[in-house]
Amino acid sequence: LDHSHTNHNTPKQFLGCLKCPIDPQKVVEWMSDMNAMFELPWSPRYSQTGESMSADDQSSMGYWALAATIAFTIVVFSFEGNLDARQKDAYLQTTFPKQLEQTVSKIDEERATAKKEAKKEDEDDDATKPLLPQMQSKFQNAQSYGLDKINFGMISSSFDTLQAVLMLIYGFLPYIWDLSVSIGTERFGWTEKDNEIKISLIFLLLTTLLGTVTSLPFELYSTFQIEKKHGFNKMTLGLFFTDKLKSTVLTFLIGGPFVSLLLYIIKIGGPYFYIYVWGFMFVFSVFMMTIVPVFIMPLFNKYEPLEDSDLKRSIYALADKLKYPLTKLFVMDGSKRSSHSNAFMFGFGNNKRIVLFDTLLTQVRDEEILAILGHELGHWKLGHTLSNFVITQLYFGAAFYFFSLCYTSDELFAAFGFNDSSRPTPTIIALLLFFQTLWAPVDKVLSFLLTLFSRYNEFGADRFSHGLGYSSQLQSGLVKIHLENLGAMCPDPWYSMYHYSHPPLVERLGAMMALDNSKKQA
Repeated sequence: LDHSHTNHNTPKQFLGCLKCPIDPQKVVEWMSDMNAMFELPWSPRYSQTGESMSADDQSSMGYWALAATIAFTIVVFSFEGNLDARQKDAYLQTTFPKQLEQTVSKIDEERATAKKEAKKEDEDDDATKPLLPQMQSKFQNAQSYGLDKINFGMISSSFDTLQAVLMLIYGFLPYIWDLSVSIGTERFGWTEKDNEIKISLIFLLLTTLLGTVTSLPFELYSTFQIEKKHGFNKMTLGLFFTDKLKSTVLTFLIGGPFVSLLLYIIKIGGPYFYIYVWGFMFVFSVFMMTIVPVFIMPLFNKYEPLEDSDLKRSIYALADKLKYPLTKLFVMDGSKRSSHSNAFMFGFGNNKRIVLFDTLLTQVRDEEILAILGHELGHWKLGHTLSNFVITQLYFGAAFYFFSLCYTSDELFAAFGFNDSSRPTPTIIALLLFFQTLWAPVDKVLSFLLTLFSRYNEFGADRFSHGLGYSSQLQSGLVKIHLENLGAMCPDPWYSMYHYSHPPLVERLGAMMALDNSKKQA
């Protein structure tokens, strides 16, 4: 710029020539809006009456409800984000973990000794090769896979948190509910007072479709970018969207009647409705445990009987030994979607079934599959399956009991935009807000305690399989599965304690080796 013809004798004259692009009055108005936004009590932008609630209109619960919910959401996000950052640092390590190296080398030594004693020196197939070199060769791949997943998870959780906070601030729930009422009234002639359950189904339809749309890009990226990049994804786009369509249809076919019955029981149950709801949840849980493996899972995967073989006979012999009423043994075409492997059991009463992923059959030896099933059967024999079911039912009972205590708390629901006193708070909204506000901290604590309980049970099932004489086979089998799935080889201890339902591999191997040493000393 040419300033040769400009002559500013004083700073005041110079500043006077400048034109500020920001209107000071606008700045004052923005600061005023921000000050009003952070003044308690907070109110969503959209409400049923279009008015914000004043401090005089609200109880202490209503006064703090919206602000406390947003604050708790952000605190949880920050805490879990810190754990994610710790795990990300662990994935950036380039040195193979020393403890894992020492542990797996001991497994290799034991396997080499056993192989020599069995006079199988000439056997050189992949199943009996030393495990440590394989783990070391795949260490960087596992680190890269974990890093991609943790980075993606941090972005996904940031989006979810931002979305949740914005929905609270802008009054998403009252807006969608009023929209549902409008659709029900204009299209079907339903009224909010007489047809609340039907309008609730419209509400769930809208929220489910919106959730499906917003989560779809993340699911696509996870499946066709991360999982494909690391060699796990086997799905096509056609199969992906077919699965998505089936899942959505099943959600409506099962979820619609379930929600309708739940809301109906709450509305007619009186002050002790939580008892009837508890019973209903118990019946529904048993119903789902019965139909899911028999009717729903076959819609997504093919289940074929395991062909007659030594493995099949050994599995039935193991089941008979433990008095496990095994009636059917299936192989599932897991490779149709992913190269990840697994095995699981299901069934009620004397009609038990075991399912093996076809990928598992190619990744481990028969005796290692027996060791893994010994672990799974240990969960059943030790009562872990039953205890988890009982804990789930107690959770439902406690949650709905406390919900009954605040079901009629109009002040709480008014704080989130349902502030029209001439309209009753919808039951579905009361449920959603209860679990999102008052129950959310309880749920976080209980989830963490259940994670610790699950880890304890995993150690117990490992001990059970060890007691069956499968210690070395379970150790090598776990290492192979970990290898094939590119599991974390150096997980952060705080991250794993908070998130992992199963103990880290090195801890499980170390615990079994300690049992081996105790057995030798005895």
